[in-house]
Amino acid sequence: MTHDAPRRAALPGSTAAPGWPRVCIVGPLPPPSGGMANQCEQLLRLLRAEGAPVELVRTNAPYRPAWLGRVPYLRAAARVPSYLAGLWRGIGRADVVHLLANSGWSWHLLAAPALAVSKLRGVPAIVNYRGGLADEFLRAAPGHVHRALRAAAMRVTPSEFLREVFARHGLAAEIIPNIVDLTRFRPRAARDFGVAPHLIVTRNLEPIYDIPTALRAFVEVRRRYVAASLTVAGSGPERAALERLAGELGIGAAVRFAGRIDNADIASLYAGADLMLNPSTADNMPISILEALASGVPVVSTDVGGIPHLVQHERSALLVRSADAPAMAAAALRVLQDAALARRLRDEGLRESSRYAWPQVREQWRRAYARVALPGAPAVVAG
Repeated sequence: MTHDAPRRAALPGSTAAPGWPRVCIVGPLPPPSGGMANQCEQLLRLLRAEGAPVELVRTNAPYRPAWLGRVPYLRAAARVPSYLAGLWRGIGRADVVHLLANSGWSWHLLAAPALAVSKLRGVPAIVNYRGGLADEFLRAAPGHVHRALRAAAMRVTPSEFLREVFARHGLAAEIIPNIVDLTRFRPRAARDFGVAPHLIVTRNLEPIYDIPTALRAFVEVRRRYVAASLTVAGSGPERAALERLAGELGIGAAVRFAGRIDNADIASLYAGADLMLNPSTADNMPISILEALASGVPVVSTDVGGIPHLVQHERSALLVRSADAPAMAAAALRVLQDAALARRLRDEGLRESSRYAWPQVREQWRRAYARVALPGAPAVVAG
């Protein structure tokens, strides 16, 4: 069955705006929070605010009934029929598909079916690929994964790092960066850290984000600032082990595990923070760093994956090797003890974050949709 213009209907939940083609976004929403889910939520909300006719096919829709989500294997099987039906309907109403894709089983279970339905429906697809483990995935991926990526109308990555990964595998890609919503994340006034600095970690509690290194670094910060506190905002399977580790390290009373904080509410956490630690062992273009920069919070991060493409060492952040708690602690103490350095990182971070504001990113998506949309779809014009 092919897609034809006469039977296209208005997308549910959208008010058509002149010039925008109909877009079907395929991706996740919080909960759980995470880079891709938060980006999908922001993109959907901001496009709808523009009046773009956009529909979401959610890849992580709630289980019905809820108990299915607690049963391994069965939960995956239970989600497939409704997901495929949603793909068929949503893609059938669209001029272009915007697929947010990731590595591993997520590709096979979610991205591959979306591309297959796009092909059956005759609707061009943009693969918006993200995730710090892309190289490992593409090296081990069977041939059909590479063929599906080559067949996409466009491949988009949020960073130069991922574009280089794709190029090593013979796949051309274009860069459209992640979005930081500057209407939500605003810089607080610069202030003296005093004797009780507040540090934050805003990553999920999973092994890849190596929260133990941040906890061990914080031990050293507490030796100099006995009233310092750390908030770890995120959810995940490592929480109990991390709480035990904080107790064993003697910092249990100074560390607050805040759990998942909705994207709409997390700006207040940044507003009360003096320094952000990002200890991840693999990464692409973490939105948490962008949010910290936009909030005027200095960042100390590992130098893995795409992070050095996002921030520059000694200019907009301090970067250290992964799994090196002493180096992370030393960098954190440099920021806390050197007001001029903290101010320089803050000012440069604010300048850097402005490159990812919605008005700039919106125009890049406008052009991308216009280039690949079905013939006969409305041309995208500047608003």
